[in-house]
Amino acid sequence: MAAQVIGAGTGRRKTSTARVRLMRGAGKVTVNGREFEEFFPREIVRRMIVEPLKLINKLGEFDIAVNVKGGGISGQAGAVRHGISRALLQVDASFRDALKKEGFLTRDSRMVERKKPGQPKARKKFQFSKR
Repeated sequence: MAAQVIGAGTGRRKTSTARVRLMRGAGKVTVNGREFEEFFPREIVRRMIVEPLKLINKLGEFDIAVNVKGGGISGQAGAVRHGISRALLQVDASFRDALKKEGFLTRDSRMVERKKPGQPKARKKFQFSKR
């Protein structure tokens, strides 16, 4: 990368981890070396990811390079959003209040509950028969 990294952040959600690097640029986003639109084809997911940039009115000002692994589409999208929010704090600490108010700096700790023995799923039980 020839561009100078001005902010970096690690984001996590479910079992996904995203390493995000911000550079000055024209708003180009690459995820795992692929185009943003190619990696996240669903519009609603892409909109969710760029929410922190929209919130602080910096949508087209940074090039973003992301490495994301683990989990599925939803978890990866949440991890990227968390990472972008953390990286923006390194660019300018005055963004903290706005980002914190919207909850973008909080790591969403909800995980899948484990399956229990003697049950078909985490909470579902096998049918009870009295006789």
